[in-house]
Formats: sequence, structure tokens, C-alpha cells
Amino acid sequence: MDNTVTWFEVSTDDPDGAERFYGGLFGWAYTRDTSGAMDYRLVTAPGADQPTGGLYNTKGEFPSHAIFHVQVADVDAACEKAESLGGKVVFKIIDDGAGTDFAYLLDTSGNKFGVFHRRD
Repeated sequence: MDNTVTWFEVSTDDPDGAERFYGGLFGWAYTRDTSGAMDYRLVTAPGADQPTGGLYNTKGEFPSHAIFHVQVADVDAACEKAESLGGKVVFKIIDDGAGTDFAYLLDTSGNKFGVFHRRD
């Protein structure tokens, strides 16, 4: 459903440790995503029928963080609207080759969040 938080991501240089921590705390289960070259693990909450988040291995290339993602109808339009409201586009990819458009944005307080749209 558009304009809803539908995905979250935890990025860390210690994905095995993060799996143990969040798995122990929330009972999350993990499955390796083999569709790409990066170390990305899909997160499924207890009782959920599909993953609702991901765990990404940063390999120390950028700081660890957690972020939420909002599904939108049009990433370009969401970026334009965010900027008109005083936000900032940090990074944007339209058609990543796997059927997803996405962007990282900053709100007016400097908080980072993501927006995305699946083309399929």
C-alpha cells in the first residue's frame, strides 16, 4: 500500500552479531538473499508470511544504521515533493535493474529515510 512503511533495513559491519541480537530480542528469522552480489539477509518476523526487512553487511564501508522505507507510487514525485517541503534527496536510483526505484531522503530535522516503488 502506497505511503506506508513497508520495509526496514539494518546496516552493520557485524551482520552475524546483529542477527543474534535482533533474533534473540524479537525472534526474527533470516534468509540469505541470493539475487545480488552483496551480503543481504531478508528478515521475517515470527508469524509473518514474508520478509518485511533486511540486514545489510556494510563491510565497514559506511556507518552502521537502521532506516525505514516508505512505499510510494512514484519515487521522482516523492523526491520533488520532499524537496518542496524543505527535505533533501541524498541518493536516488530509478530502475535499479531489478525493477525497483528508490531514494534516500532527509527530513527537515536531518533524519534519513527511504522511499521506494516496485515496478512489477
